[in-house]
Parts: sequence; C-alpha cells; structure tokens
Amino acid sequence: MHIAVIGTGYVGLVTGACFAEFGVEVTCVDVDENKIDRLNQGIIPIYEPGLDQIVEKNSKAGRLHFTTDIKTAVEQALVIFLAVGTPPKEDGSPDMCFYQSAAKSIAEYMNGYKVLVTKSTVPVGTGKWLREFVSENQATKTNFGVASNPEFLREGAAITDFMRPDRVIIGSNEADAIAIMKDLYRPLFLIETPVVITSLEAAELIKYAANAFLATKITFINEIANLCDAIGCDVHDVARGIGMDNRIGRKFLHPGPGYGGSCFPKDTRALTTVADQFGVETLIVDSVIEANERQRKAMIPKIQKLVGGDLNGRQIGVLGLSFKPETDDMRESPATDIIRDLQKLGAKIKAFDPVAMDEAKHCLPDIEYAADEYEAIKGADVLVFLTEWNQFRALDMKKVKQLLKSPKIADLRNIYEPSDMRELGFEYVGVGR
Repeated sequence: MHIAVIGTGYVGLVTGACFAEFGVEVTCVDVDENKIDRLNQGIIPIYEPGLDQIVEKNSKAGRLHFTTDIKTAVEQALVIFLAVGTPPKEDGSPDMCFYQSAAKSIAEYMNGYKVLVTKSTVPVGTGKWLREFVSENQATKTNFGVASNPEFLREGAAITDFMRPDRVIIGSNEADAIAIMKDLYRPLFLIETPVVITSLEAAELIKYAANAFLATKITFINEIANLCDAIGCDVHDVARGIGMDNRIGRKFLHPGPGYGGSCFPKDTRALTTVADQFGVETLIVDSVIEANERQRKAMIPKIQKLVGGDLNGRQIGVLGLSFKPETDDMRESPATDIIRDLQKLGAKIKAFDPVAMDEAKHCLPDIEYAADEYEAIKGADVLVFLTEWNQFRALDMKKVKQLLKSPKIADLRNIYEPSDMRELGFEYVGVGR
C-alpha cells in the first residue's frame, strides 16, 4: 500500500515515519521547501527521541520520501492523511486554513478512489465538510472514502505511542474506508491493539474529550496540592491513595505549575467552542481552563516567600523551559508565563534547558541562557525547577549549595524529597509537599 501524509509537523512526520517502519510506502508532503530539503538531508525539524533513526533507516530503504510535489503524492496514494496544523485563533477555535488548502489540493489531483483520513485535531463535523468540499471541487469526478483517525501521541514518547498504542480509533461511515484503514493498521493486530470503529463525529470528539479529561486530572491534583500546602500534608500521599483506585488511575496525578504544550490548552478551548456552537454548557472544562491559568500565578508567591517577598534585583536560576521533558516544545509552557511574571517583579533570570533553549529564545529573548545546569545556578538567590528533565533528578546538591548565593529551592515539579533537601540545609518549597 502507498500512502501520502500531508504536513510534516510533529504528527505528520511521526505518522509517516512509523508507517514506513511497518513496511508501507510513504510520501510526506509539505509546502515548506526548506523543511523538505532539510528532511531529505536527514535533518529533523523537531526533537523527538528515536525519530531521527527511524527516518534515516526508512529513507535509505526507499520506503519514506519527502516532497513538495503534492500532485504526484496524491495520484500515487490509496490513503491520504491530512496532518496539517490547526492552531488556535483568538477565540479558541482552530484555524482551519491549512486543512482547507490541503483538501483543495487533494480534490484537484485525485485520479481514482482514495481514502481521505483526518489526523489533525479538528472540530466535530469536519469529516462531513471534507466529503462535501472535495465532491464539489474535484477536477475529475471519482468516488472516495472519508475517515477520522485521531492521534494520541505524547511528545517525548511518540514512537512508542504509535508502535504500541492503547487503542486505534477509526471513525467512518463507509465499509470500504474502514476495511482499508484496518488493513493499514494490520501490523498492530499482532500485538492485540484494540481497534475501535466509530462514526466520523464520535472519532472527532474522542480526541477533544480525551485531552480535556487528562487536563482535568492534572488540574484536579493541582488544586488538591494547593489544599495540601494549606493543611500541611503531602500531596504525593494523597495522589498515591486515590490513584490506586482503578476507577481513577495513577497517571496524570502529578502536581506542578499547570499543563501546557500544543494539545491540552488548544483542545480544551476548542472543545468549549464546539459546545458553544451546539448550545451546550461545559462548566467543568471552563473551570479547568481558568484553574490552570491560576495555577501558574500561584507559583510566584512560593518563590517570593523564599527570598523574603521582594524579587526586585534578585537573581533566579531556572532549570527547565520546555512544557515537559523529552521535547523542545515551548508552546504554552508554564515556564514562559512564570518567567515573565518574575521579570515584571524585577527578577533577573538565568536559565538552562537540555534541548529547548533555541526555541525558548523566540518567546523569552531577554533572559540569560546558561551552558549547563551549574552555570544557571551560580550566584542565584534561589533555584527554580520548571521542567523535570531526568538529568536534573540527581544533581550534586553539595555543589548546588556552594554555587547558590543562598540555599533556597523552589521545586515546582516535585523532583526532590523535601525532607532530604532540608537535611542538606536547603530552604525548600514544592507543590503540595
């Protein structure tokens, strides 16, 4: 089978590379000539562990191709994935201009039966719109199928998530399209991956609902952590106690400065926009969005208290900038808002992140960047952890104490045990600890 993937961003590139790893002939298409040229040179535009090896292996094997020639890609493919960006507009709704442009090109170049599959996160009803739009704009009238196949890739673990997913969702109202999609995912049948067949609309909603629920879990444990701070107990005990209940589950019960990234903020806002269009209230999701914004603000008093209240002129060493470890993604990162708020109060920032500093310079151009962890810490009035990278989990704390102007730590990711830090002579605050 030959497939085309339109869009070589995070989702499109991972999807194309992993299908090629399954032995499928894949052509990845993008309008960005520079990006395609770099991919053909083996230069990966995103940081994702293991992706570079899969791209190199399958490009050399001749199964994975990168091109700007959408006409040839569409003509050759049986299945065409739309994996273009749908960034949020000011009102929270997704910007569909890239998706619509891709749909127009598909309609123009379609030369026989194809299955058009939406990978992008799109509003409910997009599949129905796609069928009508392509039918009306086909240069050559031909039958085609439409399906929704939402992605559930975690940045930093995308390869594993694609190769060993919890489930595969195939949304379609057409038997032929469903059969072709099941055949495409046949390699996953060997590891007994559940394949869930739904309507187009249900598949579109599943993506939003899943991310909104996970965002709700994060926000819930953050609010419990704030309560633990007030009571004087440890949120980790609470999280462990409730997470052992299988109805709740242990994952996403890790308190911190709030969720970020390209999915949760965008998809929670988009879900409320969809609900508004259908006249349905989403009180829980609305509250989650508001509480997440408050959580970032709630981190500032923790840092202020450590330095005696006044941050003006204080040097702050920051470790971690990306919204989570194992990615260079700075989109909606809590670190951005927290650093900007600290700067407004007069603080000076020196930061280090293992991979995200080049990206961070676009949104935080006026902070100082360090060569490593210890350079960021040197001479600082307080050390602030904002991302829980593995290499931050076992720092030489005697060295850290010597480098800091005063032994103060705001561990906003709960990397270390409070009792251990206090025994070493640090004034330490976490989140709910």
